[in-house]
Amino acid sequence: MQKFKVVVGADHGGFEYKKAVIDFLKSKNIDYIDVGTYSKDSCDYPLIANKAAEKILAGQAQRGVLICGTGIGMSIAANKIKGIRAALCSDTFSARASRAHNNANILCLGERVIGICLALDILDVWLKSDFEGGRHQKRVDMLE
Repeated sequence: MQKFKVVVGADHGGFEYKKAVIDFLKSKNIDYIDVGTYSKDSCDYPLIANKAAEKILAGQAQRGVLICGTGIGMSIAANKIKGIRAALCSDTFSARASRAHNNANILCLGERVIGICLALDILDVWLKSDFEGGRHQKRVDMLE
């Protein structure tokens, strides 16, 4: 696995999984930036998604993980930002494909939708997967 930094963010609906994701990253010696939230108090997911995207676009992190209740809100918010390709994944096949075919730079997860063991398996596969380029590069370029 290549060396990169991961920005991690969650709203109140993804707070518990954010802690687990950070523990997972620590166990793999992967550097991370935590952009919040820092409690279960209600907060606005678009603000967290924006913070994470800013870190990636500034080159301070190469990938990101965003978590909310379903993952849907985070993925919508992140994908509004030019240069971000956020993939909402609830299985390992989609996680691998989101990297290989779409060069996704943010993984979105739903804490209320999938179990923690599956979420961490998805994260592991996503982090280990690389962009294939080739025929997929043209399509990724079209997104920009």
